[in-house]
Amino acid sequence: MKSTHRIITPPLSRSIVASLSAGDEVLISGTIYTARDAAHKRLASLLEKGKKLPVDLFGQILYYTGPTPLNPKTGSISVGPTTSSRMDAYTPLLLAKTALAGMIGKGNRSQMVIDAMKKHCAVYFAAVGGLGALIGKCIRTSSVVCYEDLGPEAIYKFEVENFPIIVAIDCRGKNLYVDGPGKYKR
Repeated sequence: MKSTHRIITPPLSRSIVASLSAGDEVLISGTIYTARDAAHKRLASLLEKGKKLPVDLFGQILYYTGPTPLNPKTGSISVGPTTSSRMDAYTPLLLAKTALAGMIGKGNRSQMVIDAMKKHCAVYFAAVGGLGALIGKCIRTSSVVCYEDLGPEAIYKFEVENFPIIVAIDCRGKNLYVDGPGKYKR
């Protein structure tokens, strides 16, 4: 049986981002970074002051998650997505100043973020909430990049293999959270 998943490897070029459409099923293999609220606040503060970030986000993907500690019995971690709207206040600035290519989380994004995604050619992926332990099996390595004092909200670097996500909002603003339910209305 032929797979319907598109395989991508960060960093993503603008042409790769532009080729993705809302509803596409995607597998990521390569590097992704994590960042939640506290890390976003610190990154935004640095950008507002014109300072260099501790991680190069050019063409990268940020996953909104706080990984659990490694389970010594199973050798795995749980990495379920957190609600993306909590990062909305910081996202337009990150997109404008870093050339961030994508974000992974759960839930819809504000119009302000969607407009910034269209302007800066970025994509928003959805990961399935409640499947953190299963998704965690796709992580080959995990290491703290910066902000270790934040614990699970530190910025982590994951090397992933076949990390399953879906394009929720593409760089043209097509939005599964808006368009998807319409397919099932009578």
